[in-house]
Amino acid sequence: MARADHISRDDIERKLRGLQGDVQEKVEDRKSAIVGLAVGVGVVLVVAFYLLGRRSGKRRSAVVEIRRV
Repeated sequence: MARADHISRDDIERKLRGLQGDVQEKVEDRKSAIVGLAVGVGVVLVVAFYLLGRRSGKRRSAVVEIRRV
């Protein structure tokens, strides 16, 4: 094995840091879109659970009629 084929720790570290930098740049670029999407999904879920709970409450509650004699 020639010395040129030897992979050193520095070579691996340099390559991993380069990959990490690329990934961090992509995440930073899309961070606002991801946060906006997460907030939107959260709001939709809260509204859906509220409406389903209201419907369930209306189905289960009894109608009581009070008459004065």
